[in-house]
Amino acid sequence: MPAPAPPTFRATEGFRSGFACFVGRPNAGKSTLTNAVVGQKIVITSDKPQTTRTVVRGIVHREDGQLVLVDTPGLHKPRTLLGERLNDLVMATWSEVDVVAVCFPSDEKIGPGDRFLVNELAKVRRTTKIAVATKTDLADPERIASHLVDIAELGRETGTEWAEIVPVSAVAGDQVDLLAQLLVGLMPEGPALYPDGDLTDAPEEVLAAELIREAALDGVHDELPHSIAVVVDEMGLREGRPDDKPLLDIYANLYVERDSQKGIVIGKKGARLRQVGTVARKQIESLLGTPVYLDLHVKVAKDWQRDPRQLRKLGF
Repeated sequence: MPAPAPPTFRATEGFRSGFACFVGRPNAGKSTLTNAVVGQKIVITSDKPQTTRTVVRGIVHREDGQLVLVDTPGLHKPRTLLGERLNDLVMATWSEVDVVAVCFPSDEKIGPGDRFLVNELAKVRRTTKIAVATKTDLADPERIASHLVDIAELGRETGTEWAEIVPVSAVAGDQVDLLAQLLVGLMPEGPALYPDGDLTDAPEEVLAAELIREAALDGVHDELPHSIAVVVDEMGLREGRPDDKPLLDIYANLYVERDSQKGIVIGKKGARLRQVGTVARKQIESLLGTPVYLDLHVKVAKDWQRDPRQLRKLGF
């Protein structure tokens, strides 16, 4: 007789569990949608393309199933070794999940980038595919209707069978719950994969580094976002503090590719770096539920996006 499931796991008849990933060209709303479906911010968002560099799993707990969302970088035409590695990460993820949800922003027409992505995805035969029309809050009903027709036509042209085509707005919350319900319905039957209450399996150091990078990306010039990497060198609760007054010490380095970029990130008399630290600290405290002391430094790793040794050092 098999041992019963631990009490923190749900395993009822008809319960479904599995993995899904949101894919799309850069800035298609994937990260915002992931956060909306999970119900809490676990991945960083930015209006700068190529914000996501790590695959973070968000876990959605429902009475009828458990959905594990994998957030991937945007598929793009790579110009650097980093870009090639990010694309490889996307392709590897597609073949490992149960459902791939392709995001098409409703305020933009379907373009060559979308066509390239769906053509590549068509090569992954066994994975179920759905289409998500994102950012419906930025389009009127007539535009959304036209967009849905274009998505269906793209499926026909590429030989891609959409199991569902769903319009959603992560910002307004429109149809987010319906999307989660549809995704769970496409999962295989099986027990929960993670305990109740878990929202992500990403290490806390990764989450902290991503939130620091998000704060650093805010308001910088177009050429800088790709050049910023963040590594948490040390993270732990400060010793000697009472249990009811913990303090989490985080020491992190922001890496840029040139001295001129270092000056931009630090700002006049360090003002910009202090602002980055304040914003990031509040976000980390909100996510982890612990007061944080954050120590940030900016270093130059020359042309790190093109240097295999530097990429390894920075975790890519």
